[in-house]
Amino acid sequence: MAHSILYSTLFTAWLAGFTVCLSLIVSIGAQNLYVLRQAVHSHHVRACVAWCVASDALLIGLGVAGMARLLAERPDWAYWLGLGGVLFMLAYGLFALWRMAFATHSVQPGDGDQGRSLWRVVGTLAVITLFNPHVYLDTVLLVGSIGARQEGDLKWVFVAGAASASAVWFAGLSAAGKRLKHWFAQPLAWRILDGLTGAMMLSLAWWVWQGLDSSLA
Repeated sequence: MAHSILYSTLFTAWLAGFTVCLSLIVSIGAQNLYVLRQAVHSHHVRACVAWCVASDALLIGLGVAGMARLLAERPDWAYWLGLGGVLFMLAYGLFALWRMAFATHSVQPGDGDQGRSLWRVVGTLAVITLFNPHVYLDTVLLVGSIGARQEGDLKWVFVAGAASASAVWFAGLSAAGKRLKHWFAQPLAWRILDGLTGAMMLSLAWWVWQGLDSSLA
């Protein structure tokens, strides 16, 4: 009986982390679009998925451990993080729109990203992840604060559940990208993806810029 209660408690904490994390990451975002692009190219896909899962687990773990409270107490950190994110997202969004409009060679499957090294691909994904303040709002502040309410070691069971959700989502996204190769054989599809990426990044840059003053209030 005691074992059944223990397993039920552990599963409840794990399921809470899984459902909360999955509900937040299942959306069209800059990170998801980048992973999808790499999956269509079949270029360093496993490394991209591994980075996304590891970074989600780390950021949620930091939130559970108290990073959410620390960021709330140091608004100047949030300001400089946000400013760096605005500059990066602005540059990345403009480059994506330039690709859509002018770089006809980059919309062909197999071109462009195929020549990039593992470190460049994962490095770009790392910047997209870590310089996007929205990631911190979701993982560190929101999911982390929810996980911090768990009792004792159940906090880390919650983190494990969240990491499991991240693994399921990004593995599924990479599989979907591989199945969409025939659709991305058309240059128009790449133009649409680049346009969507550019619009997403510029929108995020504007949203973060609007909130910078309030972060120091």
